[in-house]
Amino acid sequence: MISKQISTFLMQNKRHFLIPASQVATVQVDNSLTHAFMVLSKLGYSRIPVVRDDAKFAGELSMPMITEQMLKLDEIDTSCLDQMTVADVMDETVNTVNNPYDLEEIMHLLVDDNFLPVVSEAQDFVGIITRREMMKSLNFLAHNFDKSQLLLDNEK
Repeated sequence: MISKQISTFLMQNKRHFLIPASQVATVQVDNSLTHAFMVLSKLGYSRIPVVRDDAKFAGELSMPMITEQMLKLDEIDTSCLDQMTVADVMDETVNTVNNPYDLEEIMHLLVDDNFLPVVSEAQDFVGIITRREMMKSLNFLAHNFDKSQLLLDNEK
C-alpha cells in the first residue's frame, strides 16, 4: 500500500499522468495491416492502441504481431498485409485502467507495460498513462520530498 502522504503528493500531479486520446496515435480495427505497419514504422512505436469506429477501446497491436504474418519459411512476404485487418491479429486481452484511476494499480501494471490505456466505464478510449510520465512524477517527488513533507506536516 502506498503511503497516504506520497499518494496525496503524486495525485496533485494527476493531470500530467494522462495523455489524452486526441494526442495518442491509434489504429482502427478495420485498418489494413499495411496501414498499421506504416503507422508503427513511421512513428517508431512497437505497440499502439486499437480503437473501434465509435472510439471504444478494442485492444493493442504490436510490430511483432504484424511481422509474424509476413514471415514465411524462407522469405518475407508483405502481400498478405493488404488482405488482413488489425482485428485479425490484435491483442484484446490488454491491461487497462479505468478513469478515474488508482495510483497503486497503475504503478504495479507499469512495471511490465510501457503504457496503459485508460478507458471509461463504457470502454471509451480516454488516453494513455505512460511509464515515462509516471517516472517523471516519481523523480519530482524524490527531488522535492523534503518540501512536500513540510507542507503536509503544516496541514496537520
